[in-house]
Order: sequence, then structure tokens, then C-alpha cells
Amino acid sequence: MRILLVGAGGVGGAFTAIAARRDFFEALVIADYDQSRAERAAATDDRYVAAQIDASSADAVAALCREHAITHVMNAVDPVFNMPIFEGASAAGADYLDMAMSLSKPHPEAPYEKTGVKLGDEQFAVADQWESADRLALVGIGVEPGLSDVFARYAADHLFSEIDELGTRDGANLVVTDDDGNEIFAPSFSMWTTIEECLNPPVIWAGDGSGAGDWHTTPPFSEPEVFDFPEGIGPVECVNVEHEEVLLMPRWVDCKRATFKYGLGEEMINILRVLHTLGLDSTEKVRVKGVEVSPRDVVAAVLPDPATIGPRMTGKTCAGLWVTGKGKDGQPRSTYLYHVVDNEWTMREYGHQCVVWQTAINPVVALELLARGTWSGAGVLGPEAFDAVPFLELLTEYGSPWGMQEVSG
Repeated sequence: MRILLVGAGGVGGAFTAIAARRDFFEALVIADYDQSRAERAAATDDRYVAAQIDASSADAVAALCREHAITHVMNAVDPVFNMPIFEGASAAGADYLDMAMSLSKPHPEAPYEKTGVKLGDEQFAVADQWESADRLALVGIGVEPGLSDVFARYAADHLFSEIDELGTRDGANLVVTDDDGNEIFAPSFSMWTTIEECLNPPVIWAGDGSGAGDWHTTPPFSEPEVFDFPEGIGPVECVNVEHEEVLLMPRWVDCKRATFKYGLGEEMINILRVLHTLGLDSTEKVRVKGVEVSPRDVVAAVLPDPATIGPRMTGKTCAGLWVTGKGKDGQPRSTYLYHVVDNEWTMREYGHQCVVWQTAINPVVALELLARGTWSGAGVLGPEAFDAVPFLELLTEYGSPWGMQEVSG
């Protein structure tokens, strides 16, 4: 296996640190727009090579694939670049993985009721081309989407006979401080992506439990609920957020409802609302003193780089799936399958903060399963299309076990 990793930022850097401990691949080409950043990551392993790339160019992606005889392209940049990377991999005859799917566009007349262009629509539109070429595009294989999608497959196969709701619930108790120990606002993940998913209309799946159903939307931050997260994180208010799990799970797992709720916190919600009110969430370029710039790019640029905040961050992050329905015994069941990561542990063991590390470990696990031949397929497929057991076993082997608890009330 010869991998092209596009993006050497927070998640890309964590990816290289995790992969360095595994022997399933022959070579890893680390490509970034900033070649010096790629070179720093490549210096950590003899199998790594650095390269410069324009991720907005499918031709550039394809050319780099051909130059290095790449078999698998790993997309670790903001999803605005998904389609050129996706198309470049296809043109070069390589398999493809990403952690967030092609972007959505709200419905022009009823954005908070009806879907417009959904997350992943552009990729699923060419699924037959990937299948006929016998190539695999494994989409949504980060932590979210990704791990909860694996949990959905596991729940359907091993825990439930009927599923009422597949409810992704993510929360954390992370705190970032300045040099004086004062808590500061510093998102632990790409602010560009956070703005995209949190201000777009959230999507919900409503079905009959046998495959039939459809997606609809609600206003941002709708349907708040308090969810009690495990391993000391505790109660966190979660709200509806647009996310790929809701678009992926119902394609392979029968359920009556699929949702995604995230524990954003009051401060983050207020900041996002202000950004939207001021137009600072826009990706359309404006001219400022003779220079064209995207307001959202400016917001992302002035905040701390998520890759650098690990030493000043404490706490844990939790990604998981709350499944309700009937167990294999036909009795009502309510179960939360989850993965908790402690920032102190990831910083000590890998030198990367917990949120980017938790995102990066899942595609490394998936690539190892593909290299072994344990997972295989063709077309545009989500994690739900594969057997969950080998993935969860390998995740535990990597030293980061998952958990499961029954939920009452």
C-alpha cells in the first residue's frame, strides 16, 4: 500500500504519528500547500516523503499519485477541497478515503424544512463510475463521521433487532488556557469546518425502519437536550448540527430516525450566531484595501491553530452513538456506544491533542483493514458497509478501546 496524505495540519500530523507505529504500508507521501509543514511531518519516519500540492487541482492530485505510484489517497484537508481530491484520485486509478464528505447547499426556498444539495450528494452521484472501475471511495471515515457509523453497523448486527433511532451524540469537557492559566476561546478542530457544519441547516432522517424514508432539515441549534457523557465528562447540552452520519447511516442500516447532536456549549453557539449576523461566516471573497479575502478564512486565520493548542488543553472528548429500539431478545433497549480520549494521554503518547488524534486514528485503522484485505469493496461506500467487529478489535489493539453502556430514562 502506497498512501498519499493530502494535508499536514492537525489531523494530518496526528495521522502520521499514529501510522508510524504500524507496518501495513510501504510508503506515505505527505503533501501540503505549505511544503515546509509536510517536510516536518515527513522527517519522523523513513517511509515518509514530503511534497507540495494544490489541493484545489484534481490534475495536481492525479499527477502526484502517478509520480509516486499511489494506491490510496487519504484526504485530510477542509471539505471544500473534497471534490478535486476525490476526482484526482479517480483519474489516477487510486482508492480514496476522506473524513468529511462533499459540501451541501441549503434549499433555496425552504432551508429549514427541505434539503437542497446534501452532504455527499456529489460523491454518491458518481458511485457507479467508481464501482465499474473496481475502485473504492471510503467516505466519512474520521471520528465523526466514521466511528459512530461503525457503531451503527455493530448495533444492527449484534445488539438490536429493530432500531428506532441512531443518535450520534458528541461532547467534551475540554478547556484551553493562556500562559496565565485563564480560559480562552480556542476551537479544538478546524474553525472553517465548524462554521460550515454548525450554521448549515441540520439534517434529520425519518423512516419506517425498513429502509423507506427521507431527510428533512431544521434550524441550526434546534432540539436541545442534555446528554450525560461517560468517563467523567458528565452532562452536556447537545443541539442538532448538520453532519454526515445522518446522510450515511440510513443507506445501510434500517432505522426510523437518525440524528446528530453536538455539545457545542453556550459560548460557541453565541459566537457562531454573531459570526453569521456579521457575515463573517461567508466564503465569498470581499475586497479589503485592494486584497480579495474570504471572511471565513480570516476568522480561521486569527484563531489559534488547533494543531498547537494541545499543551494548553485539559479534559476528555467523547464520540458516540445512542441507539434505541428493541434488542435481540425483542425487549426495549437503549445503548450508548462510545470512544473517549483523554488529552493528557494523547499528548504524552503521541504529542498531538485529543480531538485531532481521535479523528486521525480511524482512517489509519481503516487503511490497515484494507491493506489486510479484511475490508474490501468498490463504489462510494460509508463505514456502515463493512463489518464493524474487525475495526473495533483493531482500534482496541491500537491502545484506544471503545465502550458501551445502557442508557436509562
